[in-house]
Amino acid sequence: MTYEEGTCTERRHAMVNQLRRYGIADERVLRAFDTVPRHRFFPVSERAFAYDDAAFPIGSGQTISQPFTVAYMTAILAQRCPSGKVLEIGTGSGYQAAILDAMGYRVYTIERIEELYRRSGEVFEELGLPVQRRLGDGSLGWPEEAPFDGIVVTAAAPDVPHTLAGQLEDGGCMIIPLGGIDGQRMTVVTRKGDEFVRQSYEAFAFVPLIGREGWRDDESS
Repeated sequence: MTYEEGTCTERRHAMVNQLRRYGIADERVLRAFDTVPRHRFFPVSERAFAYDDAAFPIGSGQTISQPFTVAYMTAILAQRCPSGKVLEIGTGSGYQAAILDAMGYRVYTIERIEELYRRSGEVFEELGLPVQRRLGDGSLGWPEEAPFDGIVVTAAAPDVPHTLAGQLEDGGCMIIPLGGIDGQRMTVVTRKGDEFVRQSYEAFAFVPLIGREGWRDDESS
């Protein structure tokens, strides 16, 4: 084991213990966070920041969310959708998709920024992760692969993208931050036949979901 690997393992354990203190109690989620090497989703020069409980810029105006935010969304998903096929909107660094894969989901992910799509794909390949990827408008989902048992949207939307919601399996759920550019409420949208039931949770701040059924570029600044 190299010095970096040993140090990162220790810091990853510390991160998991911090998540416990913050109220993340799902052992399956915590095991995934203790398994996935978060530092591999950072440039080598910035890996010292990988296990801080803070968001970090990854280029193109995007961020890798703080570990607590990722754990919070994942725990909600695990409670309502313990297994199956999950679509992630906003691949970003690829870390959330890797966590979902570690939990045993069949993971599909969409990224609209070509550079992030390329870089995250390289990390998935290095780690041997069978994540299915697409470059495109995440607000429109992945109709060819629908329906999904769960959808995780890692960017803020002004309202629920109706095309995306329509790709949920009956009984499936979407976790999505809804609100304005400056702040949102984590929201769970559960499909019950042709009805979509919403439940709102804690406040967060995400980068905007850009797309036909999200924010336009000129609205997000």
